Amino acid sequence: MPRRKQSKGICTYCGKTMTQSGLTKHLATCTQRQEAIAKANQKKSASQKLYHLRVQDAYRSEFWLNLEMRGAKTLQDLDDYLRDIWLECCGHLSQFSAGRGLAAEVSMRRKIDDVFQRSSELNHVYDFGTSSETQIKLVEVREGQPTTSHPIALMARNLMPEESCIECGETATHLCLECLMNDQTWGVLCDRHAETHPHDDYGDPVLLVNSPRLGMCGYDGPAEPPY
Repeated sequence: MPRRKQSKGICTYCGKTMTQSGLTKHLATCTQRQEAIAKANQKKSASQKLYHLRVQDAYRSEFWLNLEMRGAKTLQDLDDYLRDIWLECCGHLSQFSAGRGLAAEVSMRRKIDDVFQRSSELNHVYDFGTSSETQIKLVEVREGQPTTSHPIALMARNLMPEESCIECGETATHLCLECLMNDQTWGVLCDRHAETHPHDDYGDPVLLVNSPRLGMCGYDGPAEPPY
């Protein structure tokens, strides 16, 4: 799989496009996000701790998310979200650990408030056969009201990585699983060559989707936010 330069993403509040590091900083000052926070803080309910989490695939750094999560919610809620937006294919087991590796397992029942008092970094593994590994880092904590009724708000996400067809160099839209499995080649194809490229053993090429799990096990998307 080819190495890529730092990917760009989009702020869900204002629609600005910039690099991952730029967006992480931008979210602290984004005018539209501050307006959403101010509106949410008009509610008369008790304030909460809300955690800005930077989520990134451990091996494909062009895939990343910036999330804001309620401290009263649990790692099970975060696991559900990662499965829905990135990972779920065949109902595999998953695990959180403190730092890298699997030794220091952290229970799915633990609340975010508790988890990030003890550590600023988590590791998540989905599927202990063909594993997807995700790194989760704490960026900052704010006190106030959540901007959504859901456990997690998607604040920014990488744009779909650009791929070039291995046959002609045009924009790729599909992945040939036969190239991947048999030849260990990242066989991305444009619409035209997805129709004519030989692929006898693994069915037709699958559509490229915005997920680091594409091409692993039975994953084929949809790679859309669950809410």
